[in-house]
Amino acid sequence: MKLVIATNNQGKVREIKEMLEPLGYEPVSLKDAGISIEVVEDGETFAENAHKKAKAVYDICRCPVIADDSGLEVDFLGGAPGIYSARYAGEDATDEQRIQKILDELDGVDESMRTARFVCSIYCIIDDDTEYSVRGTLEGHIGTEPLGSNGFGYDPIFMVDEDTSVAMLPAEEKNRISHRASAIKQLTEILAGQDK
Repeated sequence: MKLVIATNNQGKVREIKEMLEPLGYEPVSLKDAGISIEVVEDGETFAENAHKKAKAVYDICRCPVIADDSGLEVDFLGGAPGIYSARYAGEDATDEQRIQKILDELDGVDESMRTARFVCSIYCIIDDDTEYSVRGTLEGHIGTEPLGSNGFGYDPIFMVDEDTSVAMLPAEEKNRISHRASAIKQLTEILAGQDK
C-alpha cells in the first residue's frame, strides 16, 4: 500500500520510511508525491494537528495518507513544550536553541523532577470511509546536557536510562523503542487487514 507522509520534516519522513518499508508499505514524501503544502498546526492536541495535516493532504491527493504530530512533554514544565515543541524557542529557532531553552528552564531541578515523555499521534486516512488515529509514547527524563549525535530535535537531551540519550542510540534501536515506533506498530496492526 502506498502511503503519502504528510510532513515536510525530513527527520520524520526518514524514520517513518525506515519503519514502514520493511513491512511492505510504500511510504512517499510530500515532495515525491508532488505535493507542496504547509498546514497551520493550530489544534489543541497532537491528535488534532495530525488529523488536520492528514485531511489537508488527503483532500489534495485522494490517496492513503499518514500524518504525525509529535513532541516532548516535560512534567516539571506542566507538559510544555507539548504541541509547541517545534517552535518552543521561537518560529525560526534551531534544535540547539530549543534544547538550550529546556535546559535553562530545568537548571537546578533535581533529576527526579525531570521526568518527560515523547508523544506521537498518527492519523491515517485510507479513503473517504476509513480513518485511524493512534498514539505512542516513550517515557524518560531530561538530561543536564546534550549527548549523542544521532536523531533530531530533542533527542540529545531525552534520556532513556541514566546515561543514554535517544541521540546515542543507533537508528535501528530508536526505531524499535521510540514513541513514533509505538504509534506505527499500532497503526500497522490495524492496517494488517487492509490490502497492501
